[in-house]
Amino acid sequence: MTRPVDELIAIMARLRDPENGCPWDVKQSFATIAPYTIEEAYEVADAIDRNDMVDLRDELGDLLLQVVFHSRMAEEAGHFAFGDVVAGICDKMVRRHPHVFEDVTHENLAAQSRDWDRLKAEERAAKGGEDASALAGISHGLPEWQRAVKLQKRAANVGFDWPDHRPVLDKIVEEIEEVRHEFENGADEERLADEIGDVLFVAANLARHAKVDVSRALRGANAKFERRFRAMEAIAASEGRSLASYPLAEQEALWVRVKREGG
Repeated sequence: MTRPVDELIAIMARLRDPENGCPWDVKQSFATIAPYTIEEAYEVADAIDRNDMVDLRDELGDLLLQVVFHSRMAEEAGHFAFGDVVAGICDKMVRRHPHVFEDVTHENLAAQSRDWDRLKAEERAAKGGEDASALAGISHGLPEWQRAVKLQKRAANVGFDWPDHRPVLDKIVEEIEEVRHEFENGADEERLADEIGDVLFVAANLARHAKVDVSRALRGANAKFERRFRAMEAIAASEGRSLASYPLAEQEALWVRVKREGG
């Protein structure tokens, strides 16, 4: 049964009522709710990765609740209400899609992306932003892998980019050798962090050239590792042992066995 969003807004208002609401909801602030907002967004992505449409429906509801929660707190403080959020995003989508809502055409998707960045830059300037860099407006609140990709995309829009994946692969080898050099020469933590950061940055660039989402790829790698590790634990348990009781060489043999068996 379809239910109007106004009902959810009313529920949140009730939860936030200082006299008769939920004590936990009442005491929350933007800062305390922000981590839940991020968590819900990742749970949406997880449901999509698992192709679980029932779970996706539920997780989207949880994410919508976050928007309503923040909007209610803003309304209580006299800043804006949920309706203002909806109006703002409607205006923004129309403004940023002139090829849909106006008589504008783009040569290709790359040109459309450049125009999108141009429109965003104009919006920042209209708000009084003074940063004219091609990298302006990339949030520092993003996960660092996502910020790396956005920085690289912006640089590519002005031509600062490798032509294809091959020099990126060469650069990864170069950066790994620099990490090896630091390890072998007793580098301190800061130097190692700097060099390993370079490896991760170039790896993100490789994913961008391959048109692979970094977060999705890493989630897949995490899931694969967890699946294989749990299978190793199951084998150990079937032998009446704990995995920790196996020496490393035997653990590695178990890993190879699980991998060979399709784990």
